[in-house]
Amino acid sequence: MMFETLATYGHEQVVFCHNKDAGLKAIIAIHNTVLGPALGGTRMWPYQSEAEALNDVLRLSRGMTYKNAVAGLNIGGGKAVIIGDPAKDKSEALFRAFGQFVESLGGRYITAEDVGIDVNDMEYVYRETEYVTGVHQVHGGSGDPSPFTAYGALQGLLATLNRKFGDEDVGKYSYAVQGLGHVGMEYVKLLKERGAKIFVTDINKALVDKAVSEYGAEAVGLDEIYDVPADVYSPCALGGTINPQTLPRLKCKVICGAANNQLADNEIGDEVVKRGILYAPDYAVNAGGVMNVALELDGYNRERAMRMMRTIYHNLARIYEISDRDGIPTYKAADRLAEERIETIGKLKLPLSRGRTRFQGRVRGS
Repeated sequence: MMFETLATYGHEQVVFCHNKDAGLKAIIAIHNTVLGPALGGTRMWPYQSEAEALNDVLRLSRGMTYKNAVAGLNIGGGKAVIIGDPAKDKSEALFRAFGQFVESLGGRYITAEDVGIDVNDMEYVYRETEYVTGVHQVHGGSGDPSPFTAYGALQGLLATLNRKFGDEDVGKYSYAVQGLGHVGMEYVKLLKERGAKIFVTDINKALVDKAVSEYGAEAVGLDEIYDVPADVYSPCALGGTINPQTLPRLKCKVICGAANNQLADNEIGDEVVKRGILYAPDYAVNAGGVMNVALELDGYNRERAMRMMRTIYHNLARIYEISDRDGIPTYKAADRLAEERIETIGKLKLPLSRGRTRFQGRVRGS
């Protein structure tokens, strides 16, 4: 059954990581290394079962292959999940034990931050392995990728507004932003700077209060966000919020946000099109974070990173062109762009080690 599942998703390798003394239960999934070593963040979440954790890491790692390919990066796709509550189960031993498992893969998987993980956690992982991005700037890293993810999402929004409305005037439109974590709050800030009307919601009341007081947003209930008469729905929390229950309630003309896996399934993606809503494929929109940390592989430069974020605009424009060319929904057009690049570049047989110059000669534990 397990190998059937892997065959369906197309994974190369799945590693189950266990260290009883450190309390570590983690899964690393390497989906595809055709373009280069697999890069993808580590997520810490209190999964209800190991099966749920496995399903999540398989889905997310496959998504990283497509995200990295569309982003034009010379890296493949992977992901890791740590089973646990990030509010109470974190420890130095846990992350260092995880770092040892990453190290054992010899560079096939390079990790970074994701939900429930911050740059301080990555510092512990970094003590055990060189295959880490998103580490603190003192180590030549780029630090927190959230501002870059948000800025990249803005570039995707500009391309999508241009496609739908024929202009890029962010301030002309209203936005329903779901989720005010690191990326969501930064995204709200960017919208506010451009004069937009913003509705926000989050399970954390303190974050909602901050968005209201600092950025002039209007707070709505967790469930009410789907009924807001906004031009753009921007999911910036967890995935699957566009589903059979919520889609009929949306008043928006555009869906563009930073969350992963926004569509509950492909059928919903088709229904979005039928309702005349333009969907900006999530992994193309939120690629800013991975673009930023990928630059660490060659030696990080902030100016180069910001310039790279702006390519997200052109990636979205290309996706919309493919959608027109092939007569397919935008979510399928994004996949097609990724698959075409993997097939084309894969034929060149790029060496796996390409682009890992930062890792050569580093002294671990420094």
